[in-house]
Amino acid sequence: RLRQSDRVQGHKIKSLVCTRLGDPSTSSNLVVKYSNSARDALVPLPPNCVRIKVVAAALNFADSLQIQGVYQEKKKCPFIPGNECSGVVLEVGKDVDPEQSTIHVGDHVCAVTDGGAFSEEAIAPAISVIKVPKSSDVEAAAGLPVAFGTAYMGLCMRARVQRGQVVLVLGAAGGVGMAAVQISKHYQAKVIAVVRGSDKAALVRELGADVCIDTSGASHPEHLVRSEVKKILSNSGVDIVFDPVGGSLGSMAFNHLVRFGGQVIVVGFASGSVQEYKSNIALVKNITIHGLYWGAHMHHKPQEFRESLSKVGKLFANGDIRVPVSHQYALEQAQEAFQVLKNRSVSGKLLFLPTRKSML
Repeated sequence: RLRQSDRVQGHKIKSLVCTRLGDPSTSSNLVVKYSNSARDALVPLPPNCVRIKVVAAALNFADSLQIQGVYQEKKKCPFIPGNECSGVVLEVGKDVDPEQSTIHVGDHVCAVTDGGAFSEEAIAPAISVIKVPKSSDVEAAAGLPVAFGTAYMGLCMRARVQRGQVVLVLGAAGGVGMAAVQISKHYQAKVIAVVRGSDKAALVRELGADVCIDTSGASHPEHLVRSEVKKILSNSGVDIVFDPVGGSLGSMAFNHLVRFGGQVIVVGFASGSVQEYKSNIALVKNITIHGLYWGAHMHHKPQEFRESLSKVGKLFANGDIRVPVSHQYALEQAQEAFQVLKNRSVSGKLLFLPTRKSML
């Protein structure tokens, strides 16, 4: 373990700082700044934490909401956004229990952070750090924890997906949607994936989706999806709806496409509006609704949180799942990156590479 006396002095790190709340795709509220590393000041790590040299940090829809000040967890400006990253361990806190964590200096890892991932260095709770084999793509691993942890917990720990069940994945070309497709297929479920765009449809099929519904060009996507699913299943319903989209599409899927005794996993509202469910339908059809805010489990149910991370870490290490990367950006290109995220012109994960120039 790295001691304070081992730290290198005179090192400055680059970070992306939110100076005021607002839409990061249109305003100049994100600024790249250089500051002394916490290692220089010999500031000890927070309890049970690990310091990481960031190779890549994943950009999520929640980051945009947080920068706008409309996410459920509020930050005071100035702050460094970003909640997941990958890289190399620089320091392991002396209070990290070696029986609970096998992380050592020099390990390749990915992790969930409490903000601060859009930087050359980040601090993560030890419980959220998992090893990445050095033979694996450490950059892509930045997009593993949140999306795949959410999908695994929702599908395997909540809905307990079974072989042969039919899973309808909305927003299947987004980060968590692609994770849901792969997790479902790994456990031998049948997947109907909903996307928007032929390139996204091709990617989702490559990831294993049995059927893909492309809603591009549809004036009312919910009507198209309803009609197509009914045709595919001969008017039967799906066993599980995995919904990171919400809005009219999520509402329709619950009200019209879930079979008797089926389940709905609510993980987000990418459409910008929440789902509207009719409780009498839940009662009559015995539908179970799972609300899933995965990140909150780190504090409220840490064992379940750790279990989900460990499981997806093993699947990634074994090559059973992968993290498709859509775009890579330097921190200086933050506004462009958030524009791409906002426009939904993404088939896979968006990554910031703090120490490298964009590879676009």
